[in-house]
Amino acid sequence: MRFATGLPVAREARSSVAPMRWAGMTEPTTETATASTTTRNTYLLDGRRATVADLLNAGLIKEGDELVFDRPRVGSKHTARVIPDGRFELPDGQTFRSPSQAAAAAVGAGSFDGWHAWALPDGTMLDDLRQRLLDMAAANPAPPTSLATDRNDVEQPAPLERHAWLKQARELAAEGNPRTLSVRELLGWWGARRRGYLITRQVGADLANHSLVTSPGFDKVYLDATVQLIGVAQDIEIQDGSQQTVSPVSETPGGGGDDDAPEVGLTVGNLPSALGGISSVSPSATFEEAITLMAINDFSQLPVLAGPRSLRGVVTWKSIARARHANSDAAFAQAIVPAQEVSFDHDLIDILPVLADCDFVLVRDQTNCVAGIVTASDVAGAYGFLATPFFLVGEFDQRLRGIIANRFALTETTDLCDPEGSRGITSFDDMSIGDYLQVLRNKAAWQKLGWPLDRKIFTGRLDEIREIRNDLMHFNPDPLPEDAVQNIRHMINLLREYGG
Repeated sequence: MRFATGLPVAREARSSVAPMRWAGMTEPTTETATASTTTRNTYLLDGRRATVADLLNAGLIKEGDELVFDRPRVGSKHTARVIPDGRFELPDGQTFRSPSQAAAAAVGAGSFDGWHAWALPDGTMLDDLRQRLLDMAAANPAPPTSLATDRNDVEQPAPLERHAWLKQARELAAEGNPRTLSVRELLGWWGARRRGYLITRQVGADLANHSLVTSPGFDKVYLDATVQLIGVAQDIEIQDGSQQTVSPVSETPGGGGDDDAPEVGLTVGNLPSALGGISSVSPSATFEEAITLMAINDFSQLPVLAGPRSLRGVVTWKSIARARHANSDAAFAQAIVPAQEVSFDHDLIDILPVLADCDFVLVRDQTNCVAGIVTASDVAGAYGFLATPFFLVGEFDQRLRGIIANRFALTETTDLCDPEGSRGITSFDDMSIGDYLQVLRNKAAWQKLGWPLDRKIFTGRLDEIREIRNDLMHFNPDPLPEDAVQNIRHMINLLREYGG
């Protein structure tokens, strides 16, 4: 299957960026650590936002260079100095890794795109330097790694091709003619078909490097929703005069507001019905009109709109019955009752109490139009879809852990999956599927099991289950591959047969 863009739909590409770890940790493998080591010319296309330190390392700026944030509209000018490791130092001594945080701190309030705020004294913007760096990176792509190659060998766009496409998208956005495409088509440019944590991080970083975002956010809506590639707002002032506290970033690696990780969790917009369009009637409608629409479409409720953004309420079978029971000659307006409404980017879990009371909520899109409806059954279906593979992965994990615990001493396994002892594994319960993978990839350990099975094929499927587990823990909003659940069931049956 191909998009209108001519690019393939591919299985999610596994980024070479080392994954972040949290309570629902992404499970690492040895290959992950190896692939995360890249050259200076290639790392920007591997899912990380450019930093001022990168410009410094590339020789595009120098330690001690002065940067100027000129705001002629308000008659102010701010300065900063580039210090070692690419931080900004303001005249008052505050230091920042993030250009945006440095700009906000210099002004004392507001929000700014620091890459378009700061410039060298000759007028060269930081963003211009960043584009030069991206051109360098795209011209010298890294060779494919086992983590970046699609398992099904689906053709993926070359980094240079994607870079040119992003540059053109930026030009179109600046001209007021933003590129429009589906989330599925957008992911195709990264050789992916689903929004796993790493691919979401990579797409967001590459867009940010080109001063682009999607509207609505591509991670906030369902897979076939339409988004536009628009330019990042460059100068957002606080209008009410309130002050915004801006603190220097921590000295830990990766600090800085210009490299935010994607948020984890399902949003209302991830449900197809949330932005799938809506049938409605006007406040001047008749009972017959509303009843007919509800009957022929099997609706339980119907929004009443005076315009795409003007919600007057809803009518339901219950509200119609009550209005007519109270007064057989009641006007249609007497059957209109208040409706709960939420934004498409609202966390899905937060609307569960509302749905328990009201059975539905109306959803507003990024333009504040009423764009869809979400019912209790929609949410039950979404969470139910996640539940089956979640419990199956849990059973698989327990069975394989039990087999390893029965066949190996703990020191044997830790020597293979944590040879430096940095993770403090003190029992088999501390091990993850990624750890099992490292143990069973070892030829001697595999032979100790005595199974008449092929090690490479078995561990290949085990790696697939590790990826599925990571998707579940990071609440990937997109459906699993059709064969995923069945593949987990097959592996559970295999463990039952050979595990003893």
